[in-house]
Amino acid sequence: MSGPLLQVTGLVKHFPVKAGFLARPTERVHAVDGVSFTIAAGETLGLVGESGCGKSTTGRCVLRLIEPTAGEIRFDGRDVRALSGAGLRALCRDMQIIFQDPYASLNPRMPVGAIVGEALIIHRLTRTRREFEDRVVELLETVGLRADHMRRFPHEFSGGQRQRIGIARALAVSPKLIVCDEPVSALDVSIQAQVINLLEDLQQQFGIAYLFIAHDLSVVEHISARVAVMYLGRIVEIAAAADLYEAPLHPYTEALLSAVPVPDPAAKRRRIVLQGDVPNPIHPPAGCRFHTRCPKAMPRCKVEAPVAKTVAPGHEVACHLY
Repeated sequence: MSGPLLQVTGLVKHFPVKAGFLARPTERVHAVDGVSFTIAAGETLGLVGESGCGKSTTGRCVLRLIEPTAGEIRFDGRDVRALSGAGLRALCRDMQIIFQDPYASLNPRMPVGAIVGEALIIHRLTRTRREFEDRVVELLETVGLRADHMRRFPHEFSGGQRQRIGIARALAVSPKLIVCDEPVSALDVSIQAQVINLLEDLQQQFGIAYLFIAHDLSVVEHISARVAVMYLGRIVEIAAAADLYEAPLHPYTEALLSAVPVPDPAAKRRRIVLQGDVPNPIHPPAGCRFHTRCPKAMPRCKVEAPVAKTVAPGHEVACHLY
């Protein structure tokens, strides 16, 4: 394949706000507004930003779990928005998701073997009961669980073990891309490291690409090759992880990185405290959406939305300062 595995161009998702006796749409929540990025085969793109900025909505639009309002999504040369029926079913084999909450994303009435193996039945990937059980055991052992766990129920496992079950479920159909929707945010710090290391090992073993969504920049730095920073429905900066963390350009990226704890007590980092709150996505600010909180805002920022510019190879920023 010559081009990127996933190419998203001008992705838009607006949610209608209904009011009145007839519940007619009166306003729209601008959850995602013109997001563009690419992911190569076997690459990890980190997508970071504050809660409510549209990260999870972006991931779910890519998977067609939510229908986009506008924009283009191409996966492995296919137009994702044009697919239906058998084509959409085939796409589900190539793209999977790991959900944020390992307590809510597993059916408590189903044993682990049925949860992990459900996709094998739907896509008819095994022919006999023995073949089905062998594949489920293989998947469980791949993520660090035991064969006898397949007959237990989710409530018998810890949070980290439940997330491993969710990872095994995503691996069942041998996908090319997995959307990781904050997969470690609900776990203890010590367990987070284990899950991150597992995801990296699986990527090396199977060549899987990840769209890794998170708000913890230290986690994203560890696993991502490139990082996209999102604010109020738009990507404000995207670059290689090393470049972004060493030399952030956008004022919002600088503020986010200033809040990351430094492990060395002797090291000092200037803390940038943003004023005010994130604006209402129903009525986002005109011009640059960050200008209401930006310490470097200029009059131009209030009226003109910045266009993403390439300031270095692989480094793009949407800011009037560049």
